[in-house]
Amino acid sequence: MSYVKEVMDTVIKRNPNEPEFHQAVKEVLSSLEPVIEKHPEYAEAGVLERMTEPERMIMFRVPWVDDKGKIMVNRGFRVQFNSAIGPYKGGLRFHPSVNLSIVKFLGFEQILKNSLTGLPIGGGKGGSDFDPKGKSDAEVMRFCQSFMTELSKYIGADIDVPAGDIGVGSREIGYLFGMYKRLKNSYEGVLTGKGLEYGGSLVRTEATGYGLVYFMDELIRANGKSFKGAKVVISGSGNVAIYAHQKVTELGGTVIAMSDSDGFIYDPKGVDLNTIKIVKEKERKRIKECTLNNKSTQYYEGCSNIWDIKCDIALPCATQNEIDENAAKKLVKNGCFAVGEGANMPCTIEAIDVFLKNGVLFGPAKAANAGGVATSALEMSQNSMRYSWSFEEVDLRLKNIMVNIYNKASQAAIEYGVSGNLVVGANIAGFIKVADAMVAQGIV
Repeated sequence: MSYVKEVMDTVIKRNPNEPEFHQAVKEVLSSLEPVIEKHPEYAEAGVLERMTEPERMIMFRVPWVDDKGKIMVNRGFRVQFNSAIGPYKGGLRFHPSVNLSIVKFLGFEQILKNSLTGLPIGGGKGGSDFDPKGKSDAEVMRFCQSFMTELSKYIGADIDVPAGDIGVGSREIGYLFGMYKRLKNSYEGVLTGKGLEYGGSLVRTEATGYGLVYFMDELIRANGKSFKGAKVVISGSGNVAIYAHQKVTELGGTVIAMSDSDGFIYDPKGVDLNTIKIVKEKERKRIKECTLNNKSTQYYEGCSNIWDIKCDIALPCATQNEIDENAAKKLVKNGCFAVGEGANMPCTIEAIDVFLKNGVLFGPAKAANAGGVATSALEMSQNSMRYSWSFEEVDLRLKNIMVNIYNKASQAAIEYGVSGNLVVGANIAGFIKVADAMVAQGIV
């Protein structure tokens, strides 16, 4: 039995009933056979066994009181996965689906994603099964304060720096930061995604969406194609989707469909960006509201059928495993030539195989959506210097980082004989940096 297969079997045995974590580990480890053959020192140092086992897993209860005076209890998580190249860095997700498997899959992906940015940040992730949807500001505040009361024991500017993810936006980050500051009596860059008034960075809100399009633009242009004139379908309608829409439009593409968890809207003339921003960012309403003042915009119940729409480029920006094998086949049949993962692991392994076998240009999540954490690391740098860069400075740094990630992944794919396969290329490029750091630091 090969070393890689042995490690994978151990992961499955040691972590039963964690399908998302198994999927993430399998996707990475299946790429690393040739690397281990070329670098046997990684196997000798037990790098894969150590990399697939978190350095620390924290689970805790989060009691809080709703507006009716009822005591509620949620579960909180923080998985500090790997600190070989820097302090743990990764978002907090507040969503009913959050469990240990999902947090571990996200944290494991974060190790390689953070490595690819070229910045000194390790991998971690956290969150809760709390659902902020439909809650009052006061309820969200009380939950965040309770959550941070426990989490504050394990994080710090040079230890672990969380950020936002699904369900954790500027409101939640503000409440979390305020409570941390009160508990620790310390004003430090312990969270990223903060408001500009108290240490946040320009471009952080736009970063993942912008970065996704910067990466895909580099990939598409390297293959003789362009966003200009392209019909683009984007799932989701949060920050990633909204700002991917903005950047696609700037590059001459037309976004014809977007979604939320209830359904999707379709407009062959192009989904109006300003309407989406008002409905989803300001009013916090469902995407169906976008049809009220626009006769050409149609609404459809159920978000999964968005991939039936004929498009040139698909950007899944909603959640994990939203594109399965059947959806991938529909996209290929309808002439889609590029897919970029804006969410974390939005395509199943079977879907990715369909894309690669049919020559679809594919940008894997750990490379394509690394813009958010890259800009979070830039926010950390600004906090350390007590200084703020301009929007243009941060945006340029972000674009350069995304171009460099594409080049690293592309070059690694060429070096290991799978030219054009950025899934393998990104895994290898991210892994080697972390593995070398782990070997250098001994068995810790």
